[in-house]
Amino acid sequence: MNGIIEKIEAIERELKRRRESDPLTRYNVGEKVHEKQIAFHRSQKRNRWVFGGNRSGKTECGAVEALWTALGIHPYRENRRDVFGWVVSLSMQVQRDVAQKKILRYLRRDRILDIVMQSGRKDSPETGIVDQLVLKNAFGGTSVIGFKSCDQGREKFQGSSLDFVWFDEEPPADIYEECLMRVLDKRGDVFGTMTPLKGLTFVYEEIFLNRRQNPEIWYEFMEWADNPFLSPEEIRLMENSLDETTLLSRRYGKFCTREGLVYPEFDERVHVIEPFPVPPAWQDTISIDPGLKNPLSAHWYCTDFDGNVYVVAEHYRAGQDVDFHAAKIREISDHLGWKRDAKGRLRALVDSAAGQRTLSGAKSVSELFYERGILADLHVEKDLFSGITQVKSFLNRKNGKPDLYIFSNCVNMIREFKSYFWGSGESPVKKDDHAMDELRYFLMSRSSSAEKTVKKSAIGKDKDMRIRKLSRR
Repeated sequence: MNGIIEKIEAIERELKRRRESDPLTRYNVGEKVHEKQIAFHRSQKRNRWVFGGNRSGKTECGAVEALWTALGIHPYRENRRDVFGWVVSLSMQVQRDVAQKKILRYLRRDRILDIVMQSGRKDSPETGIVDQLVLKNAFGGTSVIGFKSCDQGREKFQGSSLDFVWFDEEPPADIYEECLMRVLDKRGDVFGTMTPLKGLTFVYEEIFLNRRQNPEIWYEFMEWADNPFLSPEEIRLMENSLDETTLLSRRYGKFCTREGLVYPEFDERVHVIEPFPVPPAWQDTISIDPGLKNPLSAHWYCTDFDGNVYVVAEHYRAGQDVDFHAAKIREISDHLGWKRDAKGRLRALVDSAAGQRTLSGAKSVSELFYERGILADLHVEKDLFSGITQVKSFLNRKNGKPDLYIFSNCVNMIREFKSYFWGSGESPVKKDDHAMDELRYFLMSRSSSAEKTVKKSAIGKDKDMRIRKLSRR
């Protein structure tokens, strides 16, 4: 009997030794992983990105994600048999020194069935360029991880059908598009881990700005402070060696230009909330920035009893006439149960330029809206810098003044906040700023009332509770 117990204990010790010697196991139990890496692994989206600073842990989680998927041992997703995936680096040298190195570090040798080399010896793959890793997966079959480099050109990315693609750093747009085609028939995944050093590229346009329009997109920012294995002293030394713009990219993983964002205070995780039923007493007004060829931007604004502002709905379309826009504004207002005056008209703040008639004497935009049941208030404050200052005041949650919250269905306003940059002079770039303009009109229209201090009502206290809950999601 004692002999059997000893054998069982010996087996348990050996299993424990193997677990402790497996880098993937140590990562999963928290020795190497941090909270944002786990969020990346848990996401079920098919197009996932980590925008991270150098040494924030982004490449680490990309390598582990590729291995978990290939080995069929992913703890948070449905595993597939006989997986074929690619790891895409900027060049073969970068592949050898970064992505390939990380994968080999996490990969137990007894899981490797074969190594196909581009150059170098398979018995020391770390020093050469790996073409493919053939792995024994959890289903008893084989999976393959292939290595590609962007400097090979788009043609080298054609033909294959893939379960996943991992981009280690930002690829050229044509290679990204080709890889999307490669995962199409298998409904595979693409994921990227990158430090955005190239400015406002296609990743900024197609991924960062479009998460709310594309339900398959997910992203997270990682910075040095998220990595518990970086010491405060290391962070301080790196901080002191970088200028402010470079620091935004290399520490925080932020997209930026030398001119910078107009509203760096905007934080999607804080200022964007899920819609909830808004009390009718909070309804304030509609604000419109007209456009025909350019988009017309209209948003519905509410103000609670503490002065906080909520953007609860939007209409944003280009290339349509006043009839179309007026009909849409009435339709959305009907859905919201929006207030009207005694004659059944809607009131809206509108850019004062809408009151101008053409030289031919044709009716102004404001007159056309009036005929369609929308009373345009043209008395808007258009001073650019006062308006920007007012918006910043509402975005700054530490100043003790009212805050600004945007419902997540207002996707175009959210996108404009993230793409509104200063130009080379003293003004923002005049591009994609229609929602930003009418937001300023509204906030400037209530600048004096925003300073009022009002005792919180029961509804106000209920609002605080809602916001706290939504902010924790």
